[in-house]
Amino acid sequence: VPHAATIIPAGERSGILIDDAALAAELLRLTDTHTDRLCAWIRDLGGTLFVNRVSRLVVDPERFPHDTVEPMAGVGQGAVYTLTTDGEPLRAIDPEERSRLMARWYEPYHAALEGLVAATLDAFGTCLVIDAHSFATVPLPSEGDQDPDRPDVCLGTDPFHTPRALAAGLAAALGEEGFRVAVDRPFSGSLVPLRWYGTDRRVTSIMLEVRRGIYMDEGTGEPLAGFEDVAARLRRAVERATEA
Repeated sequence: VPHAATIIPAGERSGILIDDAALAAELLRLTDTHTDRLCAWIRDLGGTLFVNRVSRLVVDPERFPHDTVEPMAGVGQGAVYTLTTDGEPLRAIDPEERSRLMARWYEPYHAALEGLVAATLDAFGTCLVIDAHSFATVPLPSEGDQDPDRPDVCLGTDPFHTPRALAAGLAAALGEEGFRVAVDRPFSGSLVPLRWYGTDRRVTSIMLEVRRGIYMDEGTGEPLAGFEDVAARLRRAVERATEA
């Protein structure tokens, strides 16, 4: 769960150019609010809930570390964001400051995730990463897919690390739970630690993106009355698909 947090450590706030009101609005837009709670059931299924505790506005661990290969760097939202969702300046950083942020926040996150995946492989010989996110009902200006017809759940896949049977089975199970499902729309791909990326099929991965409007008030960030029901339906679908 990489994007659930809103915390910006005091030492990093000074590097962000927008005022507090604009920052609060940007956090509401970009934070995958409550996704740690929405997916807390993974522990009941024997998995580990791996949660980033600082905001993606500090550093985004879901981006490739080098902007030359990260598509979102083109809109100022690579591993270190320099622009807001509206394209306004968020940070002005030099290469030295970027390196500091990556060393302080990005690299420890991925070292910990690598350690967890390695331990899981040692114990079981295989590891499934469920890359949990949420997305806005109305496309953000910085997003590539501006189609207003958005599903309830988007499944993101990787051509090497996502078994077709898993993607098809999870899509079917989610549909049985009443969700409108799309695969690789409006977002695609799924996180795999670089140590195994494109080389080791024992590490499988699928991205689970839930539209925020079905579980929270997108204007306030508060959970809706049906929050627990949405979480339960997600759990049942994931449990059926992974068992199959």
